[in-house]
Amino acid sequence: MTTRSTALAAAFSFGIALLSGCATRSAESRITNPNHPGPALGEAAGTVVGAVAGTVAGAAVGAAEGASAAAKSPFANEHRIVRTWRTETTSDGRTIQVPVETEVDEQGRPLTK
Repeated sequence: MTTRSTALAAAFSFGIALLSGCATRSAESRITNPNHPGPALGEAAGTVVGAVAGTVAGAAVGAAEGASAAAKSPFANEHRIVRTWRTETTSDGRTIQVPVETEVDEQGRPLTK
């Protein structure tokens, strides 16, 4: 994963965290009695729905990042050309420098001779 996509994922996750934050109320500001079954069940259901929504959002972001990484991996052309110089003597006695180009992968290992 590249630095840019990691930063984008972190910013997205931070935005989701801000929008899905939990709210607490003091007992005085409640309209209903939390000891009755209706409000208690409603609060429990809200907690479960919030947890499920957060898990689904996390799974969707993870799946999107995985699909993105898998889709761009065939196009990762991390091949470089390394040029070295070889000294040769021509048939008329001159000494010249001849470039030798070798294709290497991202670790610097030659791909071709």
